[in-house]
Amino acid sequence: MAAPSRRALPVTSAQAGGLESDGEGSGVMACGALEFVRTVADTAFMPAADPRLILPEPPDALKALSRDLVARMRERHQQAGRLSFSDYMEMALYEPGLGYYSAGLPKLGEDGDFVTAPELGTLFARCLARQLSDIAGALDTGAEHKGLNEEGAGQGEHSKGELDSGWVLLELGAGTGRLAADLLNALLEADAPMPGRYLILERSADLRAEQERVIRARAPAHAQRVAWLDAPPVAPWRGVLIANEVIDGDTPGWTTWPANQTLSERVTALQERLPEPLSTDGYRSELCLTLPGWLDTVTNKLTQGAALFIDYGYPRPVYYHPERRDGTLVCHYRHRGHFDPFFWPGLQDLSAFVDFTALAEAADQAGLEVTGYTPQNQFL
Repeated sequence: MAAPSRRALPVTSAQAGGLESDGEGSGVMACGALEFVRTVADTAFMPAADPRLILPEPPDALKALSRDLVARMRERHQQAGRLSFSDYMEMALYEPGLGYYSAGLPKLGEDGDFVTAPELGTLFARCLARQLSDIAGALDTGAEHKGLNEEGAGQGEHSKGELDSGWVLLELGAGTGRLAADLLNALLEADAPMPGRYLILERSADLRAEQERVIRARAPAHAQRVAWLDAPPVAPWRGVLIANEVIDGDTPGWTTWPANQTLSERVTALQERLPEPLSTDGYRSELCLTLPGWLDTVTNKLTQGAALFIDYGYPRPVYYHPERRDGTLVCHYRHRGHFDPFFWPGLQDLSAFVDFTALAEAADQAGLEVTGYTPQNQFL
């Protein structure tokens, strides 16, 4: 499914013709990453120069934060001799204390930069709860399939040990925690099977704190079911994985260097699958090289259940349409979408759309079966 915002895996921007990177639709996919590269120059980190982009000026304190991040990026560039856009975006989003998701800045809602479906009300969670109820009812959750204990769940400072038997609900990147709280409430109100554990895999310490606060405030009766992980579960589990706006572009980038052999081969293979070859004259887009490995990592211990991927994107022929010459990279700042990823680094969200065909192929490689694909409005 897709919602109106943005976050995800490493992706690779591929330019037809062998140059580019080394490494609006919406839909829901149920199954049983980008890397643009660019040299870091002093002029790369300036506010958008395009006069059509009228973006609010950040306050001085946030400008200082961004400049500190840029200084660290330049240090990294000097040490390595280059800074790929993949590295740039990783730092812009997650550099400790300075990145967009690490500096304690408002992200979602009125005071942030974007809004996702769970933040608009409880309808999204209620509809999703009905689907989860159907899946949970079909699971084998007998006594021999108890909930994950602390060791099996993976590392997490909030792990509380085994709660009870039953199915497990694992959410990747839970935003503010609003979806988790509303889902647990909706499942109880619908008299649906309750998950023994609700696990959240979240890399941002700021968001973890916000998620715990929101869940305790909105769903206090269910707070004991929730635990936070630093890595995917390491023991077999049964249940449902939810990824709401997680695969929409974690590290896209640009480069003018020749592509490495892996990327060149992938671009050639992609060209062969398209209805018509892409132009070699400046066509630039994204190519997910790490998606298969990532998907296998987060689902390989799921022995029975489903994985629901909710994001915005296109099937491959639409994603790589000949007229879509500049890819799908998009930035969100103060509820304005624009296309300059170097506008005050660390103060805006960066993402790209999802190639749903690539996601389906990655699911197949991971041993999953694609059981559904639908626009979000039809799902709801």
